[in-house]
Amino acid sequence: MNKNNDNNLEQFVQDISIFMPGNYEEPQEMTAVISKRFKKNNEVIPFIFKAISTDRIDELEKDCTTFKNKKGVGRVKDFDAARFSARIAVETTVYPNFKSKEFTSAYKSPDPIDIAKTVLSVGGEYTNWINKAMEVNGFDEDLDELQELAKN
Repeated sequence: MNKNNDNNLEQFVQDISIFMPGNYEEPQEMTAVISKRFKKNNEVIPFIFKAISTDRIDELEKDCTTFKNKKGVGRVKDFDAARFSARIAVETTVYPNFKSKEFTSAYKSPDPIDIAKTVLSVGGEYTNWINKAMEVNGFDEDLDELQELAKN
């Protein structure tokens, strides 16, 4: 790191106002094509995503965690990572809204994850959807990449 970057970093480190309410960017909606099968007027329709709060992610994590008693071990934590990722994707997906009455009625299921699995039934679509939702929520950020951005 050169001396000029060190001086710039010191200047920022002293200023915590950047982190105060109203001084940082709120998450924006993002669009992504999850499948080429969904078209209108011959144009592929993208999904719309928006990041969810850390508090909501904590709630989803808690909902996907159970505890079991194992003989000789005691109480053991069991975390359903696949369901957790799917719940994040459902909450992050603005369009299509897999929780809507139209979907639950049409697919005769109250579970938006089951609906998403049915809609995104071609190999890779469901995984693409989960991956994009995780990315939108910052789970794909490489720490080295973020550090490099901070340097520049």
